[in-house]
Amino acid sequence: MHLYNAWLPPPVAAAARGEAASFAAAARAAADAWRPEDPDSAYATLKWISVFDLFIKAKSDIAPEDVQALVKLGLEIFHASQNKFVVQIKWGGLLIRLLRKHGKRLSLDVQWRPLYDTLIRTHFKRNMGPEGWKVRKQHFETVTSLVRASRNFFPEGAAAEIWSEFRTLLENPWHNSAFEGVGFLRLFLPANSRNLNHFTIDWIAQCLDIWDSVTNCNFWDIQWASIIARCIKNSRSVNWDDFLPLLFTRYLNMFEVPISGGSGSYPFPVEVPGNTRFLFSSKTRTLSKAIAKSIVFLLKPRSSTFEYFEKLINFLEQFYHPSNGGRWTYSLERFLRYLVVYFEKRLQHEQFDTTVEKHDQLCLGKEERAAFIKIVLKLLDRGQYSKDSSLAETVSVATSILSYIEPTLVLPFVATNFQLALETTTATHQLKNAVTSVAFSGRALLLCSLCSSQSDDSSVANSFSDLIVASLSNALLGMDANDPPKTIATMQLIGSIFSNLATVGVSDDVPAFLQSNTLANWLDEFFSRLFSVLQNLESSSPINEGYQTSFMSGTFLVEDSPYYFCMLEILLGKLPKPLFNQSLKRIAKFVNANILPGATSEVGLLCCACVHSYPEEASVYLVKPILLTIMSSFEGTPITGYVGKVLPEKTSKKATLSPALETALDYYLRVLAIAISYAGPVLLNYREELNHIITSAFQAPSWKVNGAGDHLLRSLLGNLVSYYPIDQYKPFTCQPIGNIIEPWGCSKAHQEKEVEMLNFPPKWHDPSQDELSFANELLHLHFESALEDLSTICQPKFHSETGDEKEHLKVTLLRIYSSLHGVMSCLPEIRPSYKDGRSEEVDSIFFIAGSAGSTVGSSEMREKAAEFVHIACRYLLKERTDDSILLALVVRVIDALVNYGSLEYQEWSSHVQAWKLESASIIEPPCNFIVPCHAQGKKRPRWALIDKANLHSTWRSSQSSYHRYRTNADVCPSALMINLMNDLLDLSLHNYETVRPYAGRSLTKLLKRWPSLISNCVLALTENLRNPKAPEHVVLGSCSILTSQTVLRHLTTDSGSLSSFIMGILESSHHESLKCQKAITELFVTYNIRFTGISRSFFKNSENQADKPGFLGLVSQINALGFETNSLHWRYNLMANRVLLLLILASRSESGLYSQMLAKTAGHFLRNLKSQLPHSRMLAISALNTLLQGSPHKTSPQDSQQLIDHSEDCNVSSIGEILNEIIQEEGFMTETLNSLSHVHIISDNDGSSKASYGASSFQSGSDKAITYFYFDFSASWPRTPSWISLVGGHTFYSSFARIFKRLIQQCGMPVMSSIQTVLEEFLSSKERSRQCVAAEAMAGMLHSDSTGNLESGNNWLMVQLQKIMLAPSVESAPEWAACIRYAVTGKERSGTRAPVLRQKVLECLCTPVPHSMATSVLAKRYSFLSVALIEISPPKMSPAEKQYHFKILDELLDNMNHSSAQVREAIGVAMCVTCSNMRLSGSFGTGCSPEELCGDVSMTEQTGNEYWSKRLTDGANELAVSIQNSIQSKQLESTSDSAEDSVDHREDSNAKRMETIFHFMIASLKSGRSSVLLDIIISLVYPVLSLQETSNKDLSLLAKSAFELLKWRILPRPFLETAISSILSSVDDPNWRTRSALLLYLRTFTYRHTFILSGSEKSQIWQTIEKLLVDNQVREHAAGVLASLMRGIDEDLSKDFRDRSYAQAQYIFNARRRNSKSGHSVATIHGAALALTASVLSVPYDMPSWLPAHVTLLARFIREPSPIRSTVTKAVAEFKRTHADTWSIQKDAFTEDELEAILKSSPSPTLCYVLQPTLFLTVSLFAHAGKRT
Repeated sequence: MHLYNAWLPPPVAAAARGEAASFAAAARAAADAWRPEDPDSAYATLKWISVFDLFIKAKSDIAPEDVQALVKLGLEIFHASQNKFVVQIKWGGLLIRLLRKHGKRLSLDVQWRPLYDTLIRTHFKRNMGPEGWKVRKQHFETVTSLVRASRNFFPEGAAAEIWSEFRTLLENPWHNSAFEGVGFLRLFLPANSRNLNHFTIDWIAQCLDIWDSVTNCNFWDIQWASIIARCIKNSRSVNWDDFLPLLFTRYLNMFEVPISGGSGSYPFPVEVPGNTRFLFSSKTRTLSKAIAKSIVFLLKPRSSTFEYFEKLINFLEQFYHPSNGGRWTYSLERFLRYLVVYFEKRLQHEQFDTTVEKHDQLCLGKEERAAFIKIVLKLLDRGQYSKDSSLAETVSVATSILSYIEPTLVLPFVATNFQLALETTTATHQLKNAVTSVAFSGRALLLCSLCSSQSDDSSVANSFSDLIVASLSNALLGMDANDPPKTIATMQLIGSIFSNLATVGVSDDVPAFLQSNTLANWLDEFFSRLFSVLQNLESSSPINEGYQTSFMSGTFLVEDSPYYFCMLEILLGKLPKPLFNQSLKRIAKFVNANILPGATSEVGLLCCACVHSYPEEASVYLVKPILLTIMSSFEGTPITGYVGKVLPEKTSKKATLSPALETALDYYLRVLAIAISYAGPVLLNYREELNHIITSAFQAPSWKVNGAGDHLLRSLLGNLVSYYPIDQYKPFTCQPIGNIIEPWGCSKAHQEKEVEMLNFPPKWHDPSQDELSFANELLHLHFESALEDLSTICQPKFHSETGDEKEHLKVTLLRIYSSLHGVMSCLPEIRPSYKDGRSEEVDSIFFIAGSAGSTVGSSEMREKAAEFVHIACRYLLKERTDDSILLALVVRVIDALVNYGSLEYQEWSSHVQAWKLESASIIEPPCNFIVPCHAQGKKRPRWALIDKANLHSTWRSSQSSYHRYRTNADVCPSALMINLMNDLLDLSLHNYETVRPYAGRSLTKLLKRWPSLISNCVLALTENLRNPKAPEHVVLGSCSILTSQTVLRHLTTDSGSLSSFIMGILESSHHESLKCQKAITELFVTYNIRFTGISRSFFKNSENQADKPGFLGLVSQINALGFETNSLHWRYNLMANRVLLLLILASRSESGLYSQMLAKTAGHFLRNLKSQLPHSRMLAISALNTLLQGSPHKTSPQDSQQLIDHSEDCNVSSIGEILNEIIQEEGFMTETLNSLSHVHIISDNDGSSKASYGASSFQSGSDKAITYFYFDFSASWPRTPSWISLVGGHTFYSSFARIFKRLIQQCGMPVMSSIQTVLEEFLSSKERSRQCVAAEAMAGMLHSDSTGNLESGNNWLMVQLQKIMLAPSVESAPEWAACIRYAVTGKERSGTRAPVLRQKVLECLCTPVPHSMATSVLAKRYSFLSVALIEISPPKMSPAEKQYHFKILDELLDNMNHSSAQVREAIGVAMCVTCSNMRLSGSFGTGCSPEELCGDVSMTEQTGNEYWSKRLTDGANELAVSIQNSIQSKQLESTSDSAEDSVDHREDSNAKRMETIFHFMIASLKSGRSSVLLDIIISLVYPVLSLQETSNKDLSLLAKSAFELLKWRILPRPFLETAISSILSSVDDPNWRTRSALLLYLRTFTYRHTFILSGSEKSQIWQTIEKLLVDNQVREHAAGVLASLMRGIDEDLSKDFRDRSYAQAQYIFNARRRNSKSGHSVATIHGAALALTASVLSVPYDMPSWLPAHVTLLARFIREPSPIRSTVTKAVAEFKRTHADTWSIQKDAFTEDELEAILKSSPSPTLCYVLQPTLFLTVSLFAHAGKRT
């Protein structure tokens, strides 16, 4: 049994034993409700879902066989309910929760394919249903979560099946289907024990190859990283060592951090379609999570993973430093968090898993744990004072967890940081972080000091206990009313330390700080500080003049966190009697002497903590004096006489209390109310006084005091009747650890060693008879008599003055509400009745046990209250409808009466929010290696476990009766309940905005519990929308309730409500107010986005049932609104059209109805295409795209399979006939195309449309929600990433093209011919918007694959295409490029089947343009070619398509040095696409034989058709040198003659060729296609480096662009060697700019490849850079690069370089000191100084042992001339800046002489202040003695 259930109040715990049987009965009842032969019976099972959820949340002990049966039933219903979104969402959600909670106890086989089919059918098909996007999103999330939950149950062989299913989608990495494929693979691939044999070394290598095929795509990286992480975690037997370099290279480069001052993010990430990104998670944290998971599970004893991990952290640690924050901080913070979380999980698993012995060699021992923590400590050290609060908190939590695993490493780190924070005066925020760290690690510190003292390691024990004492005493200084964060951290620390102590101040054989005299002094200081804080607090909440609901409203101590009250409870609870009494007297003195209205709640909680700890003593010192004070204050004050039957003298009627007295009474009453919350039976001693005070408070002529009386009555009743723990914070009788530390427990107490906590259950307050009689007395006085008063007041003419009546009503209602709120569900609920009235008593069903306390009163009392309150409500609505306070009170009273259990639910949810702030200070992680004692889950102190058990009990009490009658359809609410429901309905339509929302929320809660009441409500509310005379507030109130999910869900099943709802909205256009129109539109939009379909019964209703209109009746009603004419307002026209569309789509399952309606509706929307209303046109486009399935005129039979339902086939011809009739109408097509052209809004500035999808610019958000479906569909166009900037910014809408395509497929040639006629005119138009529509129509025609008179139609199309290509105008080129791209787009999911006309289009594009044409036409043709070839799928390329590729490539290579820059760019892009397509196609082994090829291309070499790569790259390096030389020689001489002209021409031609090569390279890197072109790219590295800075600006700009992209490319192994030799050869280049570019490139190159570079390669690179340290032009740059290289590239190389450079510098310095003319050149001396600089700057923030000597030697070079002097000055200044924060500690590493040397090299005196004061004396003495030269 779960601990929280074992610890329930005894009566509840006893009842909870019957829960297993009631779960089994509920499961049987749900199974009986399901009839497999009737899929609609699934709806009847839904009412049981919330019941099963109860058992899960209640943590009930239920039998595994019952759970297994329920899971099987759930899966059966889920799979049988295709297209029933609600059923799948509800059952799917339940299955997820059951599998997560009870999965380990089940043995199931779950098939993956039905789940996959569900996903494909509902989210990846073109014919999306009508369901709203919110519902679709919820459905998708449910199905994917269900897949994740059931992956563990996939049978053997599932992994192989899943891999073969999705592997084919990954063949073409440049098609969107690859992203879908990897998304599905990550979602489905199981790594459970049954499928582990699938994960072989070869399979992993294959995955890593595929991963590398797409570069710089975050989405792709996240999916693969997650797949690999799953394999690593589960396939422990695989040897991963060979893959480590590759994996860590990936991991390092996936953190987008800025290297060498560059940008942190890739300039051109590969574009992934929005809906793919949306459907398959690609959040930043997912990436960090996958990397952390992989690293933690790769760790093994003696594994090289530790080295790689350390290297990775060495690179990343600098970005955790507070001064290096940026966008990357979030991903790094998540990485740290998940590293620690997974490490902890892994250790826990290894401690408990019984199978682990088998893999003992894989378990982490002490050595490995220490190694891991040492590495992670680097990150903790950097991030602890981060300005990013979440990183700072993560560091504290990580420190806490790791301190239990390896305390000897972590706790000294905590101690040092705390000491440092105390000494640092500049950054005060550090103290808060340091205090938090000590609080989080408090238990580890105590346990460690205890263990060390037992093991005679006294120095460690003392240092840790000293830290605790220091933190406790220094923390008190942090308590400051003006510094909330520090104050809260301090309270957290005190709570943490005292939670750990078993007893304090009891004996003297404990550490000094726990002895009573020390503690007494500390308590004195603590209370002085606390009282000072309380006196200086200012309440943040304004004074509420109206009715104040919040029991607690106060300052940051109460509102921002729960630590204040917890700390007081823990501290006072732990104190022994003598110390408690001493503290109590101080508290009593303070409370009785001060009135602090700004800290009412805080003082109340202080008193409450005292009363809870020792009720008898505290009541004497606190409760009694406050009672006496209040009573004496009330003496002699005027009274109203509203309580009891005594009416006062007439004279005192208008009397009031003085403001000071009112404030004092309000303050003391509220403090008392909070103080007695947990006082228990001790209050019986003050029965008379309490009675008197409450009556006096309600009698007082002050609303403020009445409100305080309400709090007191509520609190008193709650205290008397409720269950609550009473010894929660007291020490208990267990054996403490080492006599000092209290053992903590785990709620998952299943193991023997953890069950001991079960022996110390809480002691509950179980109300005694005396307490119950006192409660009944209070109820009689303030509830029953108040009801009588209410009844009397509501008689006409009871009060002569209206003012009196109002006050009397307020007080009376307040008393009723206080009583109801005080007893909550202890007063039995209103009894329901049977629908047929067959008997009075209704049998309730038992599901789960729960009770708030002992029963008081009876159901009759609640029923009587319901009767009287209903009368009062009617009276108020009639007589006092303008009094918002009275009405708000009535709403609250009704809510407390009818929504039984909701008060407990509110209390539970507010407490849950507080627990969400649960601090690591009261959590001991499952793995504790200090006192080897591991647990199943987190351990908490007993008080926290009791608090959670109490919270659990409160939740149970709110739910135990809630579902009692839900499952019985014969039970309905009583007449009293219905009366109150009608009252709430009227109040929720009230004209006061303060009343409406309260009443609406209460009504919604009631309707949710009693669904049978919804129908009448909907009819009444929709009538208000129809009613032209309904005032604004009634419409707003109606919309507010109709928008609630409870009502919208009900519409799915109730046809009468649905018809009324729809017609109510559509007939509400007469409301003129803007607010009304906005509310109605929002209601309609909410209905749209939450639309879940229509119940089947709606279609079955016979039309003659007047009360239940049928489907066709509703459609005819909508048609009768006349939206064919323009009589309706445009928005209502839009709504009516949208409803029509929803209805027709929802009727798809009814084939007869659907086919009857389809043709007519499609015709209607086709006419709407030429509507005058832009929004109607947009909706028509959505509608036609969904309705037209385009089948009979397709050339390929398998396409007709895409039809949604075969029943449509018979009806298709009639649709075609109707549509053809409309299209044949005169002028129809012209008007339509004209209308559609108006949708294209072209902005003036850039010639591109503002709209990402038609008409966005004139549509508001709500209009868009009405016009568009959730997704167009997943296969949205374009199906390949867009990256060609030449054809960007188009206004081509694929949805328009799809309509033309579907119309042609549906209606055949007549459409073709009518479009052709109109297109002639549009094609010749100069207007861009008309060109756009023409392009869309052409695209639809070309892609339709339509049969019919193919030849003539196609010839016409090709002639038009030729004309377009040769047209001189280029404005609309982007649209025509998109048209061609659409026309050649491959069909089917992976785009492998070519459209019929693709070959013709390619033929047309391959025809060369005449030479006389303008260059812009040639550029346009090459752009068209590029976009067409992008859409061809290389793995499935036909021989003809290959022919075109070779033909085009030949032409491109010949034109590389074309005179026009625009053409060169287009050629570069086209070459990239062509070459990459051919390479990828070749890799699938489908090469053509030479005979198949034509033209010059047949001169291929034996190695295949690779001659082009030679033509492209041969001589590129020589070309670069010759361009450089020619530019230099041009600069030297400016003479010219005819011979030189021809040379110039050749050089010009060379530069142009090089530009084209750069365009090719940029396109390859930018497009993500570089993975197949790496050999070419590497051969072009030298030109890129050498042409960065030339006088030919265009060429240099391209070289720089290529360089920026090249820096991001990771080169895999075969290409790496070539690249290195090619790069390093530039070191001797005569041009210094090339050498500088080389250095810049090496900096990022070594960072990106550090894990895959061999030792010799690193050494080679190092020597190259070192060589440049004495280079006259680039030596300073070389030093900067070396400094960054030393931060992690190779420790041995760094050490060797440091030692050599130090020795060299020392030698030079000594030689120069002996003889200033030592013969060393400036370059040599500068090189030595720069080498030292590199070493010094390679460790910002740290102080390794070698650094003082290095920085001192560097400083001694200050006497050298410039540029050496300036280098030294800058380096020392930078050293001081980066070490300033920790200088107070780090300066101890230097000797006085060294400090002096550094001081002398400082450029300004201000920098000296970081040095020691003693040094100033030394320096000043030197100054007097005279300076040394």
